[in-house]
Amino acid sequence: MTHCCYRMLLNVHKHHIGGADSSSVAAIVGAMCHMVTKAAREDPQGSVAKECRRVCRKKDNEDWVPSTPQEMANCILHTTFMGTENSSETTKSRAQRLGEAVGSYHLSIKIDLIVTAVLKVFEITTGRMPQFTSRGGTMTEDLALQNIQARLRMVMAYCLAQLLPWTRSSQGFLLVLGSANVDEGLRGYMTKYDCSSADLNPIGAISKQDLKRMLLWASETYPKFDVLAEIADAPPTAELRPIADNSESSANGDNAAEHSQLDEEEMGMTYEELGWFGRLRKISRCGPVSMYRKLRVTWHHLSAKEVADKVKRFFFYYAINRHKMCTITPAYHAEGYSPDDNRFDLRQFLYNTKWTRQFSVIDKLVEDDIVVDGDDQKKDN
Repeated sequence: MTHCCYRMLLNVHKHHIGGADSSSVAAIVGAMCHMVTKAAREDPQGSVAKECRRVCRKKDNEDWVPSTPQEMANCILHTTFMGTENSSETTKSRAQRLGEAVGSYHLSIKIDLIVTAVLKVFEITTGRMPQFTSRGGTMTEDLALQNIQARLRMVMAYCLAQLLPWTRSSQGFLLVLGSANVDEGLRGYMTKYDCSSADLNPIGAISKQDLKRMLLWASETYPKFDVLAEIADAPPTAELRPIADNSESSANGDNAAEHSQLDEEEMGMTYEELGWFGRLRKISRCGPVSMYRKLRVTWHHLSAKEVADKVKRFFFYYAINRHKMCTITPAYHAEGYSPDDNRFDLRQFLYNTKWTRQFSVIDKLVEDDIVVDGDDQKKDN
C-alpha cells in the first residue's frame, strides 16, 4: 500500500462551521493517519515509514515512527475554528473535541477584529454602515455582511498556512483543504472566494447525505471519533447571521444552543432533494422539463405544482450561480455528478435564468396534470 501525505491546514469554520463537511475532511485525514501509523510501526524501515518521517520533518531520527495516529496528525494536520460573534459555543465545542480526537494542531480564534476593520474602511469610504435584516438592514446588506465573514476566513486560512510552520519552528507551508460538498456546488450555495476556496477539496464530489453516512461509519470504526456522530446529527448551519433569541440560553447571552440559521430553510430545498437534482442534471443530463417529468413520477408524495416549483427553484439558482463552478477548488472525484465543471463539463456557464421556454412547458404539463386529476375525481364521484 502506498500512502501519500502532505502537511495540511483545514479551516474547520467553513461555510458550514463545525458541521458535517469540514468534519468529514478532518475524519478522512485522521483515517489516513491511522493507516500510515499502522504501516509505519509494522515496518519502521520500510517505504511508508521513511515517507512518514519526511513529511513529519523527522528525517534526522532514522528510527522515529509515530506512536499513535494522533501524534502523526499533530505533525501534518492543522485545524482552525474561526469564530465570530455569530458563532455558537456548541459548534466551537464540537470543533475543539474533533481536533483533540484526530490529534490535529488546533486553534480557536475570533476574527471579529478583522470583520470590524473591513466594515470601518467601508464606512469611512461611503459614509454608510450595513446592517443585518434582524437589525433593520436590507437583504443586500445582510448578504454582504455574511460574505465578508466567509471571505475573510479564506484570507486568514492562507495566512495561517504560510506562517504556522514558522511559528512551530518548521519549514515550508501548508496545503489548504477545502470542504464544500457536491450538492452545494450544484446549487451554488456558497460564497465565491470564501473559505470553500482552497488548494484541494477532498469532499468536492461527495453528497451531504453520503458525508453524514461516512461520519457515522467513522464514529463506529474509530472509537475516539465518537464526536462525529453528534456532528452528523446536528442541523447544517452557516452561522453567519446573529443568533436569534429563541431560547433561554441565547437570551442570557450564552450561545450554547443550536444556531437558528439553517441551510435547508435558506436554500428552499433539502439535501436529499439536492441529491436527486444533481444526479438527474449531471448523470442523466436532464434539463428543466425532463427533470420535472422524472420527478413527477418519482416524488409521489408531492403534487405536480410542488414538484414544478422545486425544479424551477433549483434551475434558477443553478443558472445564476454556475459561474462559481468556473473557479471551484479541484476536488477528489467520488460521485458521477461532480460539479468540477471547469475541467469536466463543457456546457456553458451563462444561462437565461428565466428558462422561459422550459418553464412554460412545465406550467402546461402541470395544468394538464391538474385537469386529469380533476376528471378522475369526477369519475370516482
